[in-house]
Amino acid sequence: MCSVAVSNDGECIFNEEDHSGPERHNERLGVFVDEALSFADNHAIPLDAVAVSCGPGSYTGLRVGTSMAKGICYGRSLKLIAVPTLELLCVPVLLRHDELPDDACLCPMLDARRMEVYAQIFDRSLHEIRPIHADIVTEETYVEYLDRHPVWFFGDGAAKCKDLIRHPNAHFIDGIEPLAKDMFPLSEKRIAHEQFEDVAYFVPFYLKNFVGKLPKKLL
Repeated sequence: MCSVAVSNDGECIFNEEDHSGPERHNERLGVFVDEALSFADNHAIPLDAVAVSCGPGSYTGLRVGTSMAKGICYGRSLKLIAVPTLELLCVPVLLRHDELPDDACLCPMLDARRMEVYAQIFDRSLHEIRPIHADIVTEETYVEYLDRHPVWFFGDGAAKCKDLIRHPNAHFIDGIEPLAKDMFPLSEKRIAHEQFEDVAYFVPFYLKNFVGKLPKKLL
């Protein structure tokens, strides 16, 4: 997903999304950013900070997004905010699913290919219960949490785990994506706590080292 949004006093006032895949993200991101900045300027909305989804995720996607965010911060003398992608995935779940019990655990998952996912576990207050791991998912991977709590799995990594995780406490939510329009609660919390990044030295969280591969036609 490629997305850009503008918020004002906690309300989304501009939003653009492209779900067509990573091939066009370099092209679309620049267009979306130009449109967002023009919208803010035309409505005389002063910008305070730029928030960027900081990973884990695809190496190229994180670098492109971070570079764009840094460029805006440099050009407009703005603060930089880093929002962890797995924490971001929890926002639409918490906002749109009031039925979650108080003892529910949230397990956002990003697809890391084959049967591996990037996953983290939170409680309903977004306190971390288990840090981010690259998990090779089996029936037993999350059993210690499932034996004690109902656990909601979501994100594009959760879809491929449905047939493996059959515990009665396992629940799945479809259609949860990391989108800019859902970043505002986490971004504003970081502004309130003055949790800003060093624009010059900030790097996204890759979780794994980049491994380059030749296209098949060159092998």
